[in-house]
Parts: sequence; structure tokens; C-alpha cells
Amino acid sequence: MRFRCHGCGATVDAARVLPFRCPHAGAGDDVDHVLIAEPPDAAFPSGSERNPFLRYRTLLSPYRLARASGLSDAAWSEIVEELDAALLAVDGRGFRITPMIEQKRLAAALGFKNALWVKDETINVSGSHKARHLMGVMLYLRVLEVAGLPAGQALRTRRLAIASCGNAALAAAVIAHSADWPLEVFIPLDAGAAVKQSLQNFGARIAVCERRPGETGDPCVLRFREAVAHGAIPFGVQGTENGLAVEGGSTLAFEMAEDFSGIGGAPDLLFVQVGGGALASALAQGFALACARGILAKMPKLIAVQTASCAPLARAWNRLDGLDLAEAVRHRSHFMWAWETTPASLASGILDDETYDWWAVIEGLRASGGRPVVVNEAAIARARDLACRYTDVQASATGTAGLAGALNLPDDHGSIAVIFSGVAR
Repeated sequence: MRFRCHGCGATVDAARVLPFRCPHAGAGDDVDHVLIAEPPDAAFPSGSERNPFLRYRTLLSPYRLARASGLSDAAWSEIVEELDAALLAVDGRGFRITPMIEQKRLAAALGFKNALWVKDETINVSGSHKARHLMGVMLYLRVLEVAGLPAGQALRTRRLAIASCGNAALAAAVIAHSADWPLEVFIPLDAGAAVKQSLQNFGARIAVCERRPGETGDPCVLRFREAVAHGAIPFGVQGTENGLAVEGGSTLAFEMAEDFSGIGGAPDLLFVQVGGGALASALAQGFALACARGILAKMPKLIAVQTASCAPLARAWNRLDGLDLAEAVRHRSHFMWAWETTPASLASGILDDETYDWWAVIEGLRASGGRPVVVNEAAIARARDLACRYTDVQASATGTAGLAGALNLPDDHGSIAVIFSGVAR
């Protein structure tokens, strides 16, 4: 089971080396180094399991590694079900396929003539889609342990680490606690008291990170990288730091693809809120695989939504202006760098200084015929309020930010879908 860097072409054997960060990353060559699992040969699954990590297992690299290492299909199921039972005990819920519902009242309130579909991830583990990303990573770590693979030697002597003060941190804490694995969370000074308390309740160790004079970029990410350099396991949702993180999120696209197939095809547009980019990257990769396996005839057009206070992806898109992505991947700093000002927004969960997975997101936007959209605070607030008033989903402003991108569509926009992820706390 190999991973390949989409920037430099380096390969990593996941049985022998942790396929998190490309071995050439940090070389100062300005290449966008991200490890991606080699694509599966399997057909799209047709099972009836309600747990996505069982239903779509043959498409996931940890499962393929498990089978290549001599573990049986039953052994994989045991690993998944053991973690799921622990999640039920810790969080009150395990992984289940989440509903996608046509929201007619919301569509009418917006003046939409065509269907508006909402995928509800607020009822997922820890209240958002973030847990999908991290479950994929944890399953890989457990396969290493159970199969006794070289990359798993002394893993339990190393703590997990993540840079986040919101949904990703809570997801990491829930999954780490369920796996009985120590976790350190790097958070900013202004992290909310409720989040801090929840992290402590799950046994996470908190490190508060201040901006240091002369530094650029998110100080939490910088301190996280220092911890990883000293032996911590990257347990975050940036594909640049952990090549497995994006893949777990693709289960969301697989579910949506099956739902869309059942209603006659994909919607015209899929709006997705973008911070670090892992969600949009996972959707792009997951839908591409579903189309290649014949589940859908075409992908929906991906529309990446960012706030006006922090829009590094939209900036990169404008600078590319039709340039070859194969060339752009070798000149990352020409297109993606840390946002120069400290951002603020109701949608605080998408204020990443960089869109870390920018290249894969833009590749997905181009492949689907989509584009980025930048929205102001009025749109963010209106989307949250409309979602709360006209649906039964209680999502945060971050969780409904994708809808903000759809507020000013022309009358002939066609059908759309959005993802509400991040329960209002």
C-alpha cells in the first residue's frame, strides 16, 4: 500500500513508513508536497452497512493495507466495531451514514425554484464531519498495531497532536480518548472556554499558542509542527501534514454520491465551506472516484466558499488564471501563503491562515467546472439564521457557511446541495 507525493513524485510504503508528510517536505524547494494514497482497484461497494468505514472499506487505504498485511475482512470489522463501541460510550454516537434531505421550506425562503439538498453532519461523531478525517487516521494506526507492521513500532510511546480550537480539536479528542491515546491540542489565546472544558473532559492536554514577533502563519500550526518534529503523531485534518486525513473525509462524498444516484443524478452545484481545504479536497477526490466507478455520470460543480476576512484560496485561484496546475505545484509560494492580517468572522472555523490543501481543491474545482466564492459577514449571518429558522438542523455559522455562497444565485442556477457541519454549541 503506497502513497505518492503529488508534488515531487516520492513514494512511501505505508507498512514501513508513516505516510503523513512527504519525506521531501521542508526541503525549501517550493513544491507543494502532499502524500496521496494510490487509487483502489475495487468496484464501488454495494453493501448495506450503516457504518461508512465498513460500507466503503474496500476504497480506503487502511483496509487495503490490512488485507495486504494478512488481516482478514473480519479482523478489519473487529477493529472498526471496537472503536465504534468506544465512541458510543464516550460521545453517545458512533459513525453512521448521515441523512441528506431536500429542504423545501429553506428553498422557498431563498426563492429557489429547484431542489436544495442539505447533508446533515451535525449528528456525526462530535458534531461535525471532522471526525471522519481523523477516524481514517486512527484506523491506519490500529492496523499497524494489530498487524505488527514496522511503521507501528513504539507508536504508543508517542502522543497525538493537533492544531485547532474548534470542531477538529473536539473530534480529535473524542477519537483519541476512545482509542486510549494521549493527545495534545494547540489552541489560540482566544479559544472559547466551553471548547477548552470539553477538551479537558476528554483528557486532552492543551497548549495555548501566542503569535511571536516576526512569525507568519498560524502560531498553533507552527507549534504543532514543532511537536511533530519532536516525535508527536500528526492527528489533524491538513493533508499537507497527514496524507491520510483527507481520505477519511471521502466517505462523505461516497454517501452523497449514492444518495444522488438514488434521486437520478448529482445536483448542478455543491457549495462547500473552505478553511484549510480538507473537506473540499475529500469531496473532490471522493466524487471523482464515484464517477469513475459509474455511480454518477458527472460531478456537481464544486463551489468553494470563503469569508472576505480570510480568502487565500480565492486569491490563489485568481493568480492561477488558467495556468497549468502541474507547473503551479512546483511554485507553491507564488499562489498560496499565509493571510497577512488576523481574520475575524462568525464562521470562525474556516479562518485558516492558509488553505493547506489548496492544490487539490483547485484541481477539483477545475475538474467539476466550479470556482471559489467570497462572502461577507452579512451573508454568513443570514445563512445561519435561515438555516436555523427553516430547517431542523442546529448548525453553527461555520457549519452553514456553504449556504452563504448560494444566497445570490441567478434564477437559472439549477439544483444545489450544501453540507451543514458543526453543531451550534
